[in-house]
Amino acid sequence: MNRWYGKLLGFIAGWLLLRHPAGGLIGLLLGHAFDADWFRGPRENPWRVLGLTDEASDAEVDLAYRRLITQYHPDKLSGVADELRRQAETRAREINAAYDRIKTLRKR
Repeated sequence: MNRWYGKLLGFIAGWLLLRHPAGGLIGLLLGHAFDADWFRGPRENPWRVLGLTDEASDAEVDLAYRRLITQYHPDKLSGVADELRRQAETRAREINAAYDRIKTLRKR
């Protein structure tokens, strides 16, 4: 992602709030952190759920999805404890949602 506006707004806000050039630098660093999505959770980054980066090809996305869904599919875990089955269902939902989100983003 090539976002730049967080850095600019952070620099301006830091400069104005601290009234010092060092404030601009602090604001610039915070703006970069927001632009780089450092403050987002793993659910908000679908590539992180699949263990990939946003530069991954469609084939790599498909392969990672198939590998993870095979591992965490609840039907594969018949006969295990209910708690493990619920965890697998939750993880499978996250994997499916991440895969759908990536496919939606790639269509744009």
